[in-house]
Amino acid sequence: MSFASTVAQAEGCAKGAVVGGVTGHVAGHHGTAGAAAGCAIGHHEAKKKDKAASAAAASQPAGK
Repeated sequence: MSFASTVAQAEGCAKGAVVGGVTGHVAGHHGTAGAAAGCAIGHHEAKKKDKAASAAAASQPAGK
């Protein structure tokens, strides 16, 4: 795993945790559970995005 993908996954977790924490808090004072779920979802989405970017880069000709 490269440094860039590690940073992307950490950012995905942080963004997801913020959104999940706020949503969980508003939905019934379950901010911690919402933050944990949001982190997991954000991490998953960042991983999918990184994989798609890697696939796109691999399909490009070498000189471009």
